[in-house]
Formats: sequence, C-alpha cells, structure tokens
Amino acid sequence: MVALKQNLQRVLMLCLLVFVTACSEEAKQEVNTDPVTFNAGDECHVCGMLVMEWPGAKGQSINKQSGETFKFCSTADLFSWWLQPENKTVQAQIYVHDMAQAHENTPNDEYLVDAREAWYVIGSDQMGAMGPTLVSFAEEAPAQELATKSGGRVLRFDDIDLLVLQEVGQAGHKYAEDHGKQIRESMDAGHSEGQAE
Repeated sequence: MVALKQNLQRVLMLCLLVFVTACSEEAKQEVNTDPVTFNAGDECHVCGMLVMEWPGAKGQSINKQSGETFKFCSTADLFSWWLQPENKTVQAQIYVHDMAQAHENTPNDEYLVDAREAWYVIGSDQMGAMGPTLVSFAEEAPAQELATKSGGRVLRFDDIDLLVLQEVGQAGHKYAEDHGKQIRESMDAGHSEGQAE
C-alpha cells in the first residue's frame, strides 16, 4: 500500500512537472519580436539622446525571451551596444531602417528590416545622430549606388566590428571639427559686420 501511494505521488509530481514545463515553454513562445515604432520621447539606450531628434537610420533590439526593447538613435549606437561581449550572447531580434525607403531626415518605421540581413554603407555623406554614420539598406543595389556616389564602401552585418565603429567615430570627430569651424567663422563674420556698422 505504501509503495502504491509513493508511486502515485511520483506520477502526480511528474505530471505537475510536465505541466509547469509546458506552461513556461508556452510563455516563452508568446514574446512578440516584431519591430516597434519610434516615438517622440524614446531615448537612445547607449547615449541617452532623444532618438527622434536626429536624422538617419535608427536601430532597435527586442529580446526574444523577455520582449525588452532597446532603441538606438543611430545604427552606429546599435552596433556599439551589440559588439559589447555581454550583449553578443543576448537572444535578440535587431532591426534597422531601410534607407532606400525614406529620406535621411525621416526614416520610415514601416521599413524596419532585420539588421543581420541588411547592407551597410560606411563613408557616405549621410548623417546620423553624431555626424557620419552607417547607412542601412534592405538590398545590396541601393547600398552599392550610395557607396559609388559618395566614395564609401558596402559592408554586411558580420563585417562591422570595433575598427569599423572607430572609423565612423573618427569621421564624426572630423565632421564636428569642420562644422565647428564653419560656425565660428560665420559668427566671427557676423560679429565683424556688427562692429563695422
């Protein structure tokens, strides 16, 4: 009798374990990893800037297990986050804008594409949050067209590493330096005109 009772308890525990496991597996499968829209108050997960205040392609990451969403004001910030060793193991769906479908100042959230499948142009004159950026495309042809027109080059997702990001950063510093000179010269010219009057 005791053995029967123990066997019955084991069977009930096994059934309960199977039920709990099945429920937890079902909960994991319900996470929606479709791209989401960018909104006015969204802050960049890397730099904290307001995402929508800047031109160029943006990125987002949606955790496949929890649904946690991170948004980025540029593709460069997305890669800055992604290339950190602790993030490379995160199971996430990541998206970037297809800039063949939008003006550089107004990316269209209807055209967010899988970042791992996208084509990227480095060295173009298109701007992002901090100046020159990685311009993303769903297809190779428009990426090649921009690269040819601007003297840039086309990369795939796995080609982008910390050296590429360093190159983007250096282009951003050069842009800021040149832009700062233009502003100073413009201000100096305005100041000189004001004194002449």
